[in-house]
Amino acid sequence: MDKSIPKVVHETAKGLNKADLMDTKTLRESDTQRVLPVKGYNPEQIKQIRVKNQVSQAIFAVYLNTSPSTVWRWENGKIKPKGTSLKLLNLVERKGLDILS
Repeated sequence: MDKSIPKVVHETAKGLNKADLMDTKTLRESDTQRVLPVKGYNPEQIKQIRVKNQVSQAIFAVYLNTSPSTVWRWENGKIKPKGTSLKLLNLVERKGLDILS
């Protein structure tokens, strides 16, 4: 069986909701508990994520839908990633760049 425990729990909750044994509000609340919190990164951590994925700043920027100068500024502590960029960095750290292709 390939499924992770959170996926099995979610599928079970969906089944309970469909059978009217769990209300939709409770189902939505269980969904929000599955979402991992977004963590911040310091400049060195951002560079480590990029280097681990063996790409240049320019290629990393393409994957993250940002500019190479933005990646440079993140890695040099001039600005901090936020919003969608930060969420994408979290995904890339956990799953690798292939998650975005």
